[in-house]
Amino acid sequence: MNSQAALRWGVAAAAAAVAAIFPLVFTSELVTQIAVDTLIFVGATAAWNIFSGYSGYISLGHAVFFGAGAYTAGVAAQDWQVSGAAEFLLLPLAAVVAALIAVPFGLIALRVRRHTFVVVTVVTIAVFFIFQLMAFNLSVTGGSVGINAPFLGWAPQTYNNPFYYLALIIAAGTTALSWLIRRSRFGLQLRAIRDDEDRARGLGVRAMRVKLAAFVISAVVMGLLGALWFFFIVQVLPQYGFDPLLDLSVALMAFLGGLGRVAGPVIGALILEPGQQYLTLQYSNSYVSEIILGSLFLLVILFLPRGILPFAEERITSWRGRRADARGAAAGGPPGSRPAPAPAAIAPAPQPGTSGAHGAPGTRGAR
Repeated sequence: MNSQAALRWGVAAAAAAVAAIFPLVFTSELVTQIAVDTLIFVGATAAWNIFSGYSGYISLGHAVFFGAGAYTAGVAAQDWQVSGAAEFLLLPLAAVVAALIAVPFGLIALRVRRHTFVVVTVVTIAVFFIFQLMAFNLSVTGGSVGINAPFLGWAPQTYNNPFYYLALIIAAGTTALSWLIRRSRFGLQLRAIRDDEDRARGLGVRAMRVKLAAFVISAVVMGLLGALWFFFIVQVLPQYGFDPLLDLSVALMAFLGGLGRVAGPVIGALILEPGQQYLTLQYSNSYVSEIILGSLFLLVILFLPRGILPFAEERITSWRGRRADARGAAAGGPPGSRPAPAPAAIAPAPQPGTSGAHGAPGTRGAR
């Protein structure tokens, strides 16, 4: 294992240790609430990156899967009279429903190439609003009143902790899955589609199947997180369950950290979601945080188009290059030069008519 790999594993282990003890050290209910929300966005951004970051197809409709997961858990808990901690057994059901929605949605939208996929996604936002209107008007979803989650009689001081650790497990698992996919043949096929889909097809990549698989995997995680979010905030309303700002936030977090990287979306979510929560607490006008969010998105696209992580890697590589040049200059050579190898000893040429050391025809050697 080289030094860079050891450093990455060390950072990952330290981050895992800090995350594990975080709610035990910071016991404030407000702090742990923000931490749960942040971890939900970490998982959502990592899931979105599995599809959009690796394939290059920028999706603006993942809030459908998030809301579908929330409403699936709510309707199931209400109709089946689920109470207490047993409500968390409904999380896999929410994931399955999200996957079932993603399959026909993906089969239609993924027939186009990535340059026109954004246009198709914008068109399918109509489907997003159809889901929202259904939630507003159907009796099974509670209409504009929404659905309330089952009551949990946990102590207020530690109420957020189970949600924190569940969100941490999902976020860490999604990040690990993203890492495995990136290093796998499946991930290589996704990146080949992102670079040149026609050439990838020519090399034997079944593009439609690969894109659809990544799309469904991403939707499954979004459904899980939607159900967990519903149980955490205790209620789901149509305008929040199917929130178009969720897609904007997730995309911005991925772009800020580094689209198509494993750690990039995690970094972006860890920066933006606590910042957004802080702005919401500081300003009573809810539109202020949205205006700042949109402005930040434009700034990131203009000045950090590749994200924080690639930018930092480029700066570190440049610094190492300058440092190597400085060492070369200190050694007396031109910048970037290496010490010249010592010249080999040159044997005297034999006299005409003589052979080499062993008398081999046409050779030269030392006498």
